[in-house]
Amino acid sequence: MVAPAPSLEQHPFGTSPDGVGVDLFTLANGRGLVVELLTYGGIVRRVLAPGRDGSVANVVLGLPTLDDYVERNRPHFGALIGRYANRIANGSFVLDGVQRQVDQNEGANTLHGGSRGFDKRVWHAEALAPTATSATVMLSYTSDSGEMGFPGTLTAHAAYTLTADGVLRIDYTAATDAPTVVNLTNHTYWNLAGEGSGAVDAHVLTLAADTYTPVDATLIPTGGIEPVAGTPLDFTQPTPLGARLDEHFAQLELAGGYDFNYVLNSADEAALAHAATVVDPGSGRQLSVWTTEPGIQLYSGNHLDGTLLGTDGEPHVKRAGFALETQHFPDSPNQPDWPTTVLRPGELFTSTTEFRLSFLSRP
Repeated sequence: MVAPAPSLEQHPFGTSPDGVGVDLFTLANGRGLVVELLTYGGIVRRVLAPGRDGSVANVVLGLPTLDDYVERNRPHFGALIGRYANRIANGSFVLDGVQRQVDQNEGANTLHGGSRGFDKRVWHAEALAPTATSATVMLSYTSDSGEMGFPGTLTAHAAYTLTADGVLRIDYTAATDAPTVVNLTNHTYWNLAGEGSGAVDAHVLTLAADTYTPVDATLIPTGGIEPVAGTPLDFTQPTPLGARLDEHFAQLELAGGYDFNYVLNSADEAALAHAATVVDPGSGRQLSVWTTEPGIQLYSGNHLDGTLLGTDGEPHVKRAGFALETQHFPDSPNQPDWPTTVLRPGELFTSTTEFRLSFLSRP
């Protein structure tokens, strides 16, 4: 029997505070995997995935309504992050000899593009005709020069593609009319046991990273790159996420859990390379992350406290999900020896990340 082809549907999901209509796209791969995507913030709202026993669960953390996303999405559930993902120290950097000050929304620092970053904008959407192997929604947004303090008018695109063989692929591109800095990512929180199932401590993680960028008390990188070997940050071998969270390690205590940028072992940014694999032993669901980016931020949901309810009405408790944000390194505009995040007129920013979903049969 031939499996059904991928499909795509579009429905209204409310109106933004600016009076712009927001749509919900539903991409299905015809084999049980379904992705819900909002034009508000490019948010991945739900991902329905089968486990080894055939049962389907939503494996990402989301919120029930558009108002919830507008008013309460401080954790950035599912969001497309820009103009600069992660942190910039003191919201400041020098570009071509000019000091630039951008929006400071985490104390003195800038986090995820400022108080109204790309995750709080309504993106223009174009639904491409599904093929026998995939369904795609192309999101576009033009960020005016000076928005959140960033120089240059930036035109950004993010193509979300769901393939028949279980891959959610995001292809980012961006162009600018003046020198600027760019770092785009997606901030989906995953719980492969299912939203509302509790903490993800038993999920087994492997990272293709021998080193990481240590941070100071405000979670800004110190500028060093250090090995993970011999520390609770070492996931070079499959290890449960919660196995070492209570160990006395200064970096872990600063972050209150995992909130670190790992330097991926892959050396060629132009090539798609394996970054991480996570397995939920109970359901057998497996997530593999592949990317062209040089880094990946592991965040273990340290600040979730049960006050936000998910799409199923259950509270998002502490460590109810983990994020794997593929990226250039935090505060790179202030670290000239790190991979550059500068984009100039005539250049094209490109980045690709794949979230490959599958399930393992019982051993």
